[in-house]
Amino acid sequence: MPNDPADSAPREPGAPAAPARRVTVQRRGPLLMEGPVEVALEDGTTVRSDRFRVALCTCRRSRRYPWCDTSHRRRADPPR
Repeated sequence: MPNDPADSAPREPGAPAAPARRVTVQRRGPLLMEGPVEVALEDGTTVRSDRFRVALCTCRRSRRYPWCDTSHRRRADPPR
C-alpha cells in the first residue's frame, strides 16, 4: 500500500520515533496541519511555516498558495 508507515526510513536501533504531525482533512476546506511544516512545491522550491497550526490550500484558488487564504469560501458551487 502506498505511504504505508512500514515503508518509512529506517532509524537507529533504540532511537525514539519522530513525533507524528496531525493533519485534519476538511471536506470543503484546507488541510490543517500542526506546525511547524515544510512544504515541497512541484517546481522544486520549499516553503516553511513555523506557526503552531497551518492551513494548506487544496482548491488552488489562494493568492498565497500553498497557504490557504479562505478563497474556497468565495466560490459558489453549481447546483446539482
